[in-house]
Amino acid sequence: MSFLTIDPQPRVLVQGITGHAGLLHSKLCLEYGTNIVAGATPGKGGQYVHTNIPVFNSVAEACRETAPTVSLILVPAPFATDAIYEAIDAKIPLIVCITEGIPVQDMLRIKSVLKGTQTRLIGPNCPGILAPHRYKIGIMPGAIFKPGSVGLVSRSGTLMFEAAWQLSTLGYGQSMAIGIGGDPINGTSYQDVLRYFNEDPATEGIVLIGEIGGISEEQAADYIRQSVRKPVVAFIAGQTLPSNQRMGHAGAIIEGNKGTAAHKIETLKAAGVYIAPTITDIGETYAQAIQNIK
Repeated sequence: MSFLTIDPQPRVLVQGITGHAGLLHSKLCLEYGTNIVAGATPGKGGQYVHTNIPVFNSVAEACRETAPTVSLILVPAPFATDAIYEAIDAKIPLIVCITEGIPVQDMLRIKSVLKGTQTRLIGPNCPGILAPHRYKIGIMPGAIFKPGSVGLVSRSGTLMFEAAWQLSTLGYGQSMAIGIGGDPINGTSYQDVLRYFNEDPATEGIVLIGEIGGISEEQAADYIRQSVRKPVVAFIAGQTLPSNQRMGHAGAIIEGNKGTAAHKIETLKAAGVYIAPTITDIGETYAQAIQNIK
């Protein structure tokens, strides 16, 4: 499991589809055009939701009957770890876990298990993935995304939405938007998504939204310098955060100089990345980057 693979026509299973969040967001995904083939909730098998979507007691049963290629996990935190394991055991190629609050120890074990499989996990604590006007697998507000050639990747859901709105307003639609999540340990890294966008013929440029804490943006910068041949624009949130405050994401932990906004920006600049100075400058910075290569 070394590379992100996204089915161009995904068949989606929703774990936790009968809960409040599951019913709400599966309905919104359906309305956007997503092909949801089944739901899974223990003890709720035999029901139908949204008129014609069958609910199964287990992921294994849902897979036997409907052959999903993606699992969307909308399960409360106390049960989300088991939900991920269930999807891995069923050999579903892609898991998108929206749930936040999964313990770090659980994610370390999940990462270890994933290494021996062909399953890819996006998240947890993420907004999901969206291909404009084709499908969304997550909780994004679909109306702000427009079809185009910008690959968008972010740790933060809210900041990804802001970036998408700016880009769409300026006429730069998106080829794909992927939220990797803001937890210290997640299933898919910036490097995985950057490689996907770098090799995707539908993607002409990339926007990366980062934030303080951890070293994932620095690792992304190393990969960009070595391998990415498309223009990359980045914004790093938390530049003005006082030293005695903390951001909401569990992964926003600074140790010494590493993890600071200044260090991330310096490293990305050295890799040839265009830096948006403020959140409101993302769209304009991307427009300038594209003009510079034409």
